[in-house]
Amino acid sequence: MAAYLIRRLVQSALILLGVSFITFFLLFVLPADPVRQIAGRSATAETVENIREQLGLDRPFIVQYARYLGALVQGDMGRSYLQKTQVAELILSRLPATLLLMLGAIVCELVLGLTMGIIAALWRGRAIDQTLMITSFVTVSAPQFVVSLLLLYIFAVKLGWFPIGGYGTFAHLVLPAVTLGILGSGWYSRMMRSSMIDVLRADYIRTARAKGLTRARIVLRHALPNAVLPVIAMIGIDIGVFMGGIVVVESVFGWPGIGQLAWQAIQRVDIPIIMGVTLVSACAIVLGNLLADLIAPFIDPRIKLR
Repeated sequence: MAAYLIRRLVQSALILLGVSFITFFLLFVLPADPVRQIAGRSATAETVENIREQLGLDRPFIVQYARYLGALVQGDMGRSYLQKTQVAELILSRLPATLLLMLGAIVCELVLGLTMGIIAALWRGRAIDQTLMITSFVTVSAPQFVVSLLLLYIFAVKLGWFPIGGYGTFAHLVLPAVTLGILGSGWYSRMMRSSMIDVLRADYIRTARAKGLTRARIVLRHALPNAVLPVIAMIGIDIGVFMGGIVVVESVFGWPGIGQLAWQAIQRVDIPIIMGVTLVSACAIVLGNLLADLIAPFIDPRIKLR
């Protein structure tokens, strides 16, 4: 266990190093000039060059990256070009909102996905099974901004059940969490359906039926606890999906998380913030996968860590 954990931590560190290098390189070759954004359109060429020199952006790529990496190892993510604030402080101030949204979205997608998967498995081959599987395919394929705007228009603009945007109350959380939940429920419904069908064919389920147990007791007491095992391990992996879609959802609903912070930084070419958010997102994905791998043996003793 210890050797496995050490090996995975080393692999995680290498992955994060690769992510930082690729992201920094892409931002380095970006046509947009962050110095021009800072100086303004009316700034003279001399002013622009002075700012570029002060920020160290006139140096070669490898020098800039080594300088950034050295500061990052010491816990310094840099300073925002435009907000004049430490990137770590900006991310920490936005992180609670993102974690709250992520928690609400996970609950929504589990409720929707597991319910759809169980119903589809119990009535497999029938019209309801095919309908639910088509629905799951649509939810997985639907663009995030389309679902966000559709729910916003129906439930906030037309019906007025929820606020159009903002943060602070449960009502503000519902629409963005449900949006992410709908988009992620398709994966869980398909996995739950497949797992439930395999479990319902097991010998102990036939024995339970032979004993005269009700269908509800068989499903809830015997089939569901075993069918849900692969789904639990998938939750950690699902963090990566959230980090990819949270930028769009937070921007549409005005949710003050790191996704909205990243979108604002991209529009302004604020490189330190873009790097900081990318690395935090990469850390969340790596830790989520690691957590899923570590939890799996406790859920299913047949899985061994090597």
